[in-house]
Amino acid sequence: MSLAQPIIPHLWYDKEAREAAEFYCSILPDSRITSTGDYKESDSDEGLIVSFELAGQPFMAINAGTYFKLNPAISFMLNFDPVRDKHAREKLDATWDALAQGGKVMMERGEYPFSPYYGFVQDRYGLCWQLMLGNPSGQPRPFIMPSLMFTGEVAGKAEQAAQFYRSVFDDSREGYTAPHPKGSSPDKPGTALYTDFVIDGDWFSATDSAYEHGFGFNEAVSFLINCRDQAEIDRYWKALSHVPASEQCGWVKDQFGVSWQISPLMVDDVMKSGDRARIDRLMESALKMKKIDIATLEEAVQEA
Repeated sequence: MSLAQPIIPHLWYDKEAREAAEFYCSILPDSRITSTGDYKESDSDEGLIVSFELAGQPFMAINAGTYFKLNPAISFMLNFDPVRDKHAREKLDATWDALAQGGKVMMERGEYPFSPYYGFVQDRYGLCWQLMLGNPSGQPRPFIMPSLMFTGEVAGKAEQAAQFYRSVFDDSREGYTAPHPKGSSPDKPGTALYTDFVIDGDWFSATDSAYEHGFGFNEAVSFLINCRDQAEIDRYWKALSHVPASEQCGWVKDQFGVSWQISPLMVDDVMKSGDRARIDRLMESALKMKKIDIATLEEAVQEA
C-alpha cells in the first residue's frame, strides 16, 4: 500500500528558511509557498516552518539553528528536457546563473561523458543542485530528483542502498544504472557512477564517490514520510531506524546515514491550523517521544 502523499524533502536552516524558499520559488517553474507556521511562540522567523512546491514537488524547510549544515551529500537534480522544451538549454543557463550567484560552483557547466551539458552548484544558502540537459534518446525523468552521494564509510554502497529502499517502500522499481569503469580510482569499478530508482512512486538518484570529500549525510536534508496510521509509523520505524542515538521526535537515521522523519498526517494538519495552543500542546508532547504515538498526540491536542 502506497503512502498518502509523496516523500517530502525537508531542509534545515539556521534562520533562512523563508528567504530560501521564496528564492527557489522565484527561479523554478510552477513553484509556490503553500503554507507557513511556527513550532514555538515567536514574533520572528526563529521557529518558522515553510511548506512549498518546486515544479510541483513538495518541500519543507525549517529554521532550527546551526546544529546541521547543508552539504553536497544530498543535492537535487534538475532535468531540463530538450524533447519537451526547445528552450531547455537556455532555461538551464538562466537557472544556473541564479543559483550560482553568491554560491559555489562544484562542477562547471559543460560536456561530460554522462551528459552533453551538466553542472553542479551550491547555492547561497548551502543547498546543492545538479543541472542536466536530458538525453533526447533516454527515458524521461521528473524535473526534480533528490540525489544521494555515498562517500566515506558508505562509498560503494549506492546500489545496496537503492535495493534496500525499494524493499522498504511499495510502488518501487529499478531505473537506470551506469557503473564506474575500470581505471576510475579511487572509485572501484562496478560501483555506481549513477543509479536511479523509484520508491513509493518518487524518483531518487544516487552515486558512489570514494574521493576524500570531507562531508557525508546528516540531518540538514531529511525525508519526511507522512503516515496515515500507527501501523505505518511502526513499519517504517522498524525498517529505517538504525542509530538509536538519532531517534528523536519521529527522526531516525538509517544504516547508510540518511535521515528520515516518520510522522502522522495529523501533525501537518495541526501545524497548518494556526491554532497556537494546539500547536504548543502537540510540540510539547512530540518532543518527549522517540517514535511518534498518534493516540498520545491526539489526546494532547484535544486537551482543553
